[in-house]
Amino acid sequence: MASEASSEDELDKAPVELDAPALEGMFTKELSSAFAALGCFNLAIFGATGAGKSTLVNAVFGRDVADTGVGEPVTRGIEYHRRDDGFLGIYDSEGFETGSAGDQILDGLREVVGARRSAPLDQQIHAAWYVVRWSDRRFEDAQAAFVRGLAELGLPVIIVLTQVPTKDGAVHPHAQELSDYIEQLNLPIRAGGKPVMTNAMADEFTHSPAFGLNRLLDATYDVVPEAAQAALTAAQRLDMERKKKAVKAVINQAVTVASGIGAVPIPFTDAALLVPNQVTMIARISAAYGLPPQRSRAMAVAGSVVLTGGATMAGRYAVTNLLKFVPGGAIAGSAISATVAGSLTRAVGMAWARVCEYALTLPAGQQEAFWNSSAVVDKFRSSLTSGAGKGRRK
Repeated sequence: MASEASSEDELDKAPVELDAPALEGMFTKELSSAFAALGCFNLAIFGATGAGKSTLVNAVFGRDVADTGVGEPVTRGIEYHRRDDGFLGIYDSEGFETGSAGDQILDGLREVVGARRSAPLDQQIHAAWYVVRWSDRRFEDAQAAFVRGLAELGLPVIIVLTQVPTKDGAVHPHAQELSDYIEQLNLPIRAGGKPVMTNAMADEFTHSPAFGLNRLLDATYDVVPEAAQAALTAAQRLDMERKKKAVKAVINQAVTVASGIGAVPIPFTDAALLVPNQVTMIARISAAYGLPPQRSRAMAVAGSVVLTGGATMAGRYAVTNLLKFVPGGAIAGSAISATVAGSLTRAVGMAWARVCEYALTLPAGQQEAFWNSSAVVDKFRSSLTSGAGKGRRK
């Protein structure tokens, strides 16, 4: 008990506040750098009006880019919308891609692809979805020609059948017939040469559930260059495990850096030496979860509170609840060793990850309010202490 008390007394001598404006500026700068490092995933999406393109984009990426991003015409019949978070771009056509209209769009795309072939990766088109509404029950020769034209431009094409109803896990037989017909055309498409059947939104009238979206996402990952996958991971809203995997790598890297800082044990009063590394870690975690940078001001404020002495403030909650459970069982000499520095940084990173995961469960309006409230700090503190408890049980 005495050693625990002395550790708390030592920590109380640490500065309770750092320079909040400087810390906020540091966080904002690191957040901007983290988003820039993600780059941008660019998707071209084609299909007739009413095929469900916007609904599909909403289901996979959380919101319609055309409604929330900045759009600009890039060539005849095609607009490019870059979502305001910067890591998702959509090339969208006017909605009718057969006959002369399709030829015009292909001519325009040829210009875009040719001009950007030698451009940085985040300016290139990484995948193309050709969207077909199953209830049209036909796939015309002109559509097949358009798909071949896309592939000839070097674009990896995935055909997506939308609004497909299911019953007891089986797709509507007419949708299956259409899929089989398209498959036997031997078009140069990905996903094993088969259309990906989807229903982006559950239908209360027919009781058809949403399905197929994860298969579409997996097929898209299969064709996207590795360098663009980080942006796709940040942008998509379906697969939390991919986000968690990216965040785990960020935390592990920060732990390694922190352990290096603590390789020569430092007093608790110098715990602020760990803060810049933690700021970078939290910024990169935020970016990996795809939290939009237009909220960077709110997040910077939250971050400055949470990280006010990331190692010192967090330490008040973690030292007695977490660090006494690190190997050895006690804090030797009231100092931060490599093990302690690494354990504390991991605890901070995992707590912030839980904050981000919680925020992603909130509707957009509530998420904005959350980042601008003290609830962020409360959530961080409760996540930190609950994480310490888990460490004890292990």
